[in-house]
Amino acid sequence: MTTVQSSERPGVPPLTRPEMGLAGVGALAAAGVGALGLISSFDAVSAAAVRWGFGEPWMLPVGIDVAIPVFTVANLLLIRMDMALAWVRFVPWVLTLVTCGLNVAAGHGVWAKVAHGTMPLLWVVFSEIGAHIYAVRIGAATGRRMEKIRFSRWLLAFPSTFALWRRMTLWEVTSYTEALEREKERQLARADLRERYGRKWRSKTPRRERVMLRMGDLVPATEQETATPPPVENPPAQPAEPKPRPRRRPAAKAKGKGKAQRSFEEALSEARTVTEEWTEAELTADRLRTTLHVSQANARKLRDTLKGERADGRSLRAVDAPEGEAPAAEAA
Repeated sequence: MTTVQSSERPGVPPLTRPEMGLAGVGALAAAGVGALGLISSFDAVSAAAVRWGFGEPWMLPVGIDVAIPVFTVANLLLIRMDMALAWVRFVPWVLTLVTCGLNVAAGHGVWAKVAHGTMPLLWVVFSEIGAHIYAVRIGAATGRRMEKIRFSRWLLAFPSTFALWRRMTLWEVTSYTEALEREKERQLARADLRERYGRKWRSKTPRRERVMLRMGDLVPATEQETATPPPVENPPAQPAEPKPRPRRRPAAKAKGKGKAQRSFEEALSEARTVTEEWTEAELTADRLRTTLHVSQANARKLRDTLKGERADGRSLRAVDAPEGEAPAAEAA
């Protein structure tokens, strides 16, 4: 059995320089608006402190207004260090709600109450936005923040979506894409078990496979068959392939091999036969060389011998008698 491989999700590209500048301007504006909201509630909270018997009424609004950004910054730092505390983020909310309640009580009309309560609430809204950005970025870097499932999936398929969310929580799968991939593999493996064991596959399936299916580690049989075997650390050495032997080139035949080994007497006998019809002008060394395929020296020697024989009036026909015997005509 092999485990399902996790699919990597493409990361969000970093902010560009203009976007960073725009984000900085927005953060400064949000801090200014939140500070104005806290300052505007100073009178209402001071009046409430007088009714509650505070000797120094200004201490209550200043303490609340300072505590709200302090706990907000503490929450952001804890998130940045991956040491977030769930209850810390609610402290600014509680303090802000106290301030909003006192401001609403100070208003004389409905719209006055809404206006008095809205201004202090802006600080908490902006701080929650900052905390969310921090949490998402830190969670993406550490891989510990669980991605949310689309609301449309909850709406269209609530039972299966709840089961998927439950498995993400139990299996500690933080990636929504990976959870979908593992759920698909689980359904395919379940279909394979049903096809193998029939309707009562739950009772016939081995316990180990049922546990692996429940944990999402069982993959379909088709992937098990095509899975590549693990690499061997020390594979056996492959026998060296024999080197191909170079082809032997056939020995080139010597040009005029049979004639190169002839003696001068044999060449002279052949020359007498070939040049029997030649005229005196055609009997040259070059023509003898090209016709009989002999060297230039032998061609000149043959030319001189043939011309000498013609000058002596001897027969130019071929002499077939063995060497040392005189022709019949000469013997007569």
